Amino acid sequence: MKFRPLHDRVLVRRLEEDERTVGGIIIPDTAKEKPMEGEVLAIGPGARNDKGELTPLDVKAGDRILFGKWSGSEVKIDGEELVIMKESDIMGVIKVAKSIKSVAKSAA
Repeated sequence: MKFRPLHDRVLVRRLEEDERTVGGIIIPDTAKEKPMEGEVLAIGPGARNDKGELTPLDVKAGDRILFGKWSGSEVKIDGEELVIMKESDIMGVIKVAKSIKSVAKSAA
């Protein structure tokens, strides 16, 4: 993909949620809400402060993030539906814990 966001914008791929509830009920596509979790694909260089200095972004490509339900603008790039949003629309970065098996393998 040849796309680079400008300023403090971030390109995000929504992560699909489970199609079943905890009780095992399958949720049809028409009743699903848009996921609020995503993966950062690309970031802009940062925003400029009052002095004109460039302030880098706190997120980086590959980060798993949580954002508002109605955040950003939906775009289609290379046939894939993505979201472009400002960094201020991001609520936080989700740290994915390593599974017990992968930790056990690395310790051996």
